[in-house]
Amino acid sequence: MSPTFTDRELDVMAVLWECGSATVREVQERLEPDLAYTTVLTILRTLEAKGHVRHEPEGRAHRYYATVERDAAGASALRRLVSKVFEGSPEALLTQLVSNEELSDEDLRRLRRLLDERLGKEAEG
Repeated sequence: MSPTFTDRELDVMAVLWECGSATVREVQERLEPDLAYTTVLTILRTLEAKGHVRHEPEGRAHRYYATVERDAAGASALRRLVSKVFEGSPEALLTQLVSNEELSDEDLRRLRRLLDERLGKEAEG
């Protein structure tokens, strides 16, 4: 089953992906806005119960590690986004993305290269 996360859980996972591992206090220090230590601990325990993180004792604290790769979470989130926001249409998502005026010409060129590569692979197969 694909991993799914709440917004707060994703915030915590982003810290773990960025740092590789972190204690509750380290996660708390990197989050905006500031969350209470107990709130961060509860989120980490929930993520652990779901199998998305694990911990190891480190002195009096615990060090938490992500067990889900960022790419797997991204793929799952993208599927949900396409399904819920774009009525299941990847084309509508892409249209929205390339219509975004914040994308630079270089961003658009990279997207075009990715599409060209994907189309080239399908033509070969």
